[in-house]
Amino acid sequence: MKKLFSNIKGDAFGGITAGIVALPLALAFGVSSGLGPSAGLYGAIFLSFFASIFGGTSTQISGPTAPMTAVSMVVIAGIIAVNDGDVEKALPAILTVFLLAGLMQVGLGALGLGKYIKYIPYPVVSGFMTAIGVIILITQVLPSIGYYPKEDTEFVSQFKPQAEELILQNILKEEAGEGILVLENFKETVNRAEYTSENDILKESKTLAKNEASGVLGTLKVLPRAFQHINWIELILALATIIIIYGFKRITTKIPSTLVALVVVSGAAIAFGVNYRPIEEIPSGIPIPNLEIFTSFSLAGITPYIFTALTLALLGAIDSLLTSVVADNMTKTKHKPNKELIGQGIGNSIGALFGGIPGAGATIRTVVNINSGGKTKLSGMIAGIMLLIILLGLGPVASKIPAAVLAGILITVGIGVMDYKGLKAIPSLPKDIKIGPFKLSSEVLVMIVVLLLSTFWNLVYAVGVGLVIASLMFMKKIGDLTAERSDVKSLKEEAWKDEIGFPDKLKEDVFIKHIKGPLFFGSTNEFQSLAAQIPTTASKVIIRLDRMQYIDQSGLYAMEDVLQELTKNNIVALFVDLQDQPKYMMERIDIIPDLIPHEHIFETFNDCMSWIKNNKD
Repeated sequence: MKKLFSNIKGDAFGGITAGIVALPLALAFGVSSGLGPSAGLYGAIFLSFFASIFGGTSTQISGPTAPMTAVSMVVIAGIIAVNDGDVEKALPAILTVFLLAGLMQVGLGALGLGKYIKYIPYPVVSGFMTAIGVIILITQVLPSIGYYPKEDTEFVSQFKPQAEELILQNILKEEAGEGILVLENFKETVNRAEYTSENDILKESKTLAKNEASGVLGTLKVLPRAFQHINWIELILALATIIIIYGFKRITTKIPSTLVALVVVSGAAIAFGVNYRPIEEIPSGIPIPNLEIFTSFSLAGITPYIFTALTLALLGAIDSLLTSVVADNMTKTKHKPNKELIGQGIGNSIGALFGGIPGAGATIRTVVNINSGGKTKLSGMIAGIMLLIILLGLGPVASKIPAAVLAGILITVGIGVMDYKGLKAIPSLPKDIKIGPFKLSSEVLVMIVVLLLSTFWNLVYAVGVGLVIASLMFMKKIGDLTAERSDVKSLKEEAWKDEIGFPDKLKEDVFIKHIKGPLFFGSTNEFQSLAAQIPTTASKVIIRLDRMQYIDQSGLYAMEDVLQELTKNNIVALFVDLQDQPKYMMERIDIIPDLIPHEHIFETFNDCMSWIKNNKD
């Protein structure tokens, strides 16, 4: 507690500054997610406060981030679509997924898995981050030019027949649920259909139009039409925001350019009475927990999203721990990764209960906090309190912010979040694989696959596919490397130091095999070629295992196959310096003693040679 208040002045200034910087981003990410600006603000308030209290990085400022918002957007859109476009109806399920993701983060930290997050391949992270940037850039084009598909009457009218069909299908589903046989009660079905109003059809048509234009592919599909309906006022507001954000940085970096753009452009729009589209109204008052999470909980309803929740948890963990490393470098401290995951999980869980979108440690806000004097967890707590004060005092004012301004802010976020370091490295990476006539770097392949799948298909599945491909590539490389360094040569081509002076009269009778490195699925083919390389004159094979510290199940069965082949050909196999782990594995499936008796296992090469000389026959 004493340490918490050891730097009150610096923490107060750092926290307040970080909170102000977080405001426009929290609002923008909330709007982008599909739940509105208040969801972004609530997420920033609770995550910043509780992640600081329970986390393992003293100067970390947490809140909604671009990667977390992009994945959340997919979750939200999917659940809303299942619930007929009704956000209120879908909200409990959405928040349940976010709550589950937070609890999973707590679990990851409690199990001590924080230290393993670093093993996720860089090409996967690079492709994902670049995809996040591309997704944000493309999806913010429509709001930046003031085009909203569900408000385009002509576009919406195209979906009227489909809307009528869906409404009729819903009526039939309701009747089936009520036990009404359609063929026997056709009049009942007709009566219900007649009660469907034009407003119902229009509402359904608008939902279909919005869904049609959602995501990257949807945006690209309606883009030609959108450019024919540009709202020039909205476009000017978005461009002015972008210009100020980049331009003000050239003047000074002490004042956040994002905040300056938000205040200046919004203030000008309000002062001059410009006819613009404001963001959704931000509720006033203290946030209230959404208890429908518990009252409407359904295991069947949440099961399809468990993998998505895990992806959110892992992504938040990666995002937060990367920021923790940045904080360590700046403050010359050492964060506690598992404790940090627990803190992030608690913050995201509590944020979900109050209707907030999930987030993670935010690099820019953390850097601002440190540069402004923040040194302890108090700074993150103050940042959360600062946002709560803004919510309570300036909620009605914030509700007047133009939607185009937040679109402009998000466009700069999209540009900034892309991994330019990884993109610049593409030409210089070694081209180690061949696809058709083209040579390509395996790292570049993984990055491109993740980038394309994330952008045009599914963020969640793209990461999984990227991890699988990266793992297979890695295993192939290790297998090739092991095979390259592993000997399948006869003694005449190479001899170890203690083999020098091996009796010439035994060279035709004894074959020596060196295994260098682990014997696992990636190196079994080369090992299995041993039997074919043994001279026909040989009656004994010495297998030197000094450097084989590990054998997996694939290697174990490959060893068994070779030994069985040797036994079949009446060739005696002798082990030298068998290590503990391989010995334990071989004893489990009875390679020892069925194929290799204990008397054929020797500690040293000299012991083995003594046995051979005593057993010439």
